[in-house]
Amino acid sequence: MRIFAPLYERVLGWSRHRHAERYLAALSFAESSFFPVPVDVMLAPMCLADRARAWRFAAGASIFSVLGGVAGYFVGVAGFELLEPWLRESHYWPAFETSRMWLDRYGMWVIFVAGFSPIPYKVFTIAAGVAALNLPMFIITSLIARGARFFLVAGLIVWGGDKLEATLQQHVERIGWAVVVVVVAIVAWFVVRG
Repeated sequence: MRIFAPLYERVLGWSRHRHAERYLAALSFAESSFFPVPVDVMLAPMCLADRARAWRFAAGASIFSVLGGVAGYFVGVAGFELLEPWLRESHYWPAFETSRMWLDRYGMWVIFVAGFSPIPYKVFTIAAGVAALNLPMFIITSLIARGARFFLVAGLIVWGGDKLEATLQQHVERIGWAVVVVVVAIVAWFVVRG
């Protein structure tokens, strides 16, 4: 079943659009507060399409991701009572409960790991607001974690160049399914460890 190759081609097309940077900024903001699609699916093809601007794309994604994280933080601070019924009904509730427990236990280290890893950062931004974590430290930690992630993606693309692009096109289905398996395994591991 070919799912990832057509999706990859579509996203690569979007990445060459004249408003691609705006779309990346919007996606970066939304992904940190409510949207389920990771920024990497747009950042990587944009870096492939224009490697000379890869660092700019990574910087923009980092900044708007942190701004989205701050929005999620304030949802946790001011709007959690409104969000809680929906969150309880969604598949995010167990992750939210786990994130609250981890934030109580490990503090900012959780924000760093969530910001860098493929686990849902948005859940942790809202939980950080509910837990009333120190906002300046939350912003600094988020900027370091998100920046490290997005600059790593951009750096790998720049370093890999044309050879990486050819490899991605050839193996996009296998890579896509491998990422799904890894994400499911990570989420399952976190849920079991609870």
